[in-house]
Amino acid sequence: MTKIVPLERILEALPDIDVVSEIERGFVAYSQGKVDVPPVGELLFPEANGELHIKYGTVRGDDIFVVKLATGFFDNPKSGLPPFSGCMLVLSAKTGQVNCVLLEEGELTNHRTAAAGAVVARHMQPSGLTTIGICGSGVQARLQADYLRQVTNCRELVLWGRDGEHAAAAARDISRLGFDARVVSSPAEVASCAQLIVTTTSSHEPFLLAGDVKPGTHITAMGSDTPGKRELDPLLLKKADMVVADSVEQCLLRGEISAAVAAGLLDVEHVIELGNLISGSAGGHSRDVITIADLTGVAVQDIMIAKAVVARLV
Repeated sequence: MTKIVPLERILEALPDIDVVSEIERGFVAYSQGKVDVPPVGELLFPEANGELHIKYGTVRGDDIFVVKLATGFFDNPKSGLPPFSGCMLVLSAKTGQVNCVLLEEGELTNHRTAAAGAVVARHMQPSGLTTIGICGSGVQARLQADYLRQVTNCRELVLWGRDGEHAAAAARDISRLGFDARVVSSPAEVASCAQLIVTTTSSHEPFLLAGDVKPGTHITAMGSDTPGKRELDPLLLKKADMVVADSVEQCLLRGEISAAVAAGLLDVEHVIELGNLISGSAGGHSRDVITIADLTGVAVQDIMIAKAVVARLV
């Protein structure tokens, strides 16, 4: 019989899961060719400022596979609704039967996304980190700060968001996590203060510019998960000494890398896949250069977090 797992039980299980380490292992397995991940399915609803992503796949040899449906309808807060929703289906790889449905309402998606940012910071944060910068003021901005606490001792944080009131509210929430968080007036000011910058917006126009980013900065770009979204100036990827993709194949179709490659500013042969960086097969890097990680969200993240939840609850 198919088991239905409500959000309440999922949230009870999350504190017992080392989400960062689970996601890290997933990236390594993906880059080693041990994960089957078909192309992302998506539906866009521009009239409602909404989108649906369908991500699915399996780790070879597992007894299960996972299909995730995730929605982001970004005007929902105006109506008192959360911007994210969705569910994960966990199916038997032997019979095709649905073992369970995780009614995660976007929470697992948000946590696996934030954990990916922490994985990157674990391996790419600059030496002498004194200030973290976050661009964005939504759920992911808060979660990125929360997960970064696990992998860095830095507690100084600056935040920029297009809506000043939302930015102030996000900074207050992040301060409650133990950060000394303050709002700044522009992405350029974030770049002038921070050595580790995370962009978490749904922007369709670049706002973090090449001329504003100084050597010794790492940037993790989270927001460009559909072909039309952009947060970084493509010239910034040309300027960077190292560019990392969660999935090279996927980042050629969406994300910051796709725009830079299309503009002839980046050679895909120079892009390193995150799992290879983690495992050491891609070699090391200097921490006094500009580095960028382009995270478009890979199905292996959903597989890993769903497996961890199911192991505890089902």
